[in-house]
Amino acid sequence: MTTVADALRTAAERLSATSDTARLDAELLMAHALGVTRSELLLRHQRDSAPAAFDDLVTRRLRHEPIAYLTGEQEFFGRIFDVEPGILIPRADSETVVAAALEACPAPQRVLDCGTGSGALLLTILAECPGACGIGIDASPTAVEVAGENAIALDIEGDWAFHLRDWNKAGWAGGLGSFDLVIANPPYVETGAELAPSVRDHEPPEALFSGPEGLDDYRALIPQLADLLTPEGIIVLEIGYRQADSVAAMAAENGYESTLRHDLAGRPRALILRKGLGKGRITG
Repeated sequence: MTTVADALRTAAERLSATSDTARLDAELLMAHALGVTRSELLLRHQRDSAPAAFDDLVTRRLRHEPIAYLTGEQEFFGRIFDVEPGILIPRADSETVVAAALEACPAPQRVLDCGTGSGALLLTILAECPGACGIGIDASPTAVEVAGENAIALDIEGDWAFHLRDWNKAGWAGGLGSFDLVIANPPYVETGAELAPSVRDHEPPEALFSGPEGLDDYRALIPQLADLLTPEGIIVLEIGYRQADSVAAMAAENGYESTLRHDLAGRPRALILRKGLGKGRITG
């Protein structure tokens, strides 16, 4: 019998060739194979027999398949969200967008999430703001379905809905109404950029790439948002760490002033846009 402890040691050695978090990867995959939490695995299951499914999970991880796709879930802002191939995996960087949105608009009534993916950003804001309601849009049918399932699993109290919409197609905003908070994590990776194999080979390219500068979706989206905002409405955009000036300039051309927020690594990550406060300035 191969124990869990022995299987973890062997797996961590194998994974060290392709992962900087080999031991953690092994523990997360083992916990998933056993159907327990990582804490339960470490405290109670070290002497158990290793499950047969574990070796296949390790082999797939060696091919750079993301842990979130292997386990079917990802933690975000202290909550667990279901994910699956075809949906961009929520990242800790995007928590900066949520924090910036809650700072700028602490009691939103209606929230729009453009490019909702798993629904992590919108559902986190709704969970943090009782009484708020929200709509998430995405061009991916898989994302719309999974986001709705996450809303049900998290027992979100406010009204919510997810719609199949593409901001690159005419009429996409019809019937949505107006919002006092709009958030967006659009594709912003430069076409041809070098990415880690786990991202390049497994996550959906349509949720990653946006033209040679990574700016095409900002150019398409920003001019269309004014008609969706209430008079005091606020927009919060996730950006690539080298895109703050370019996106702020686009915002200024459309009558917005930008406030910049950095992620935990100190990189530019979110722009807060407000209407009518001046042009061409970026603060924060």
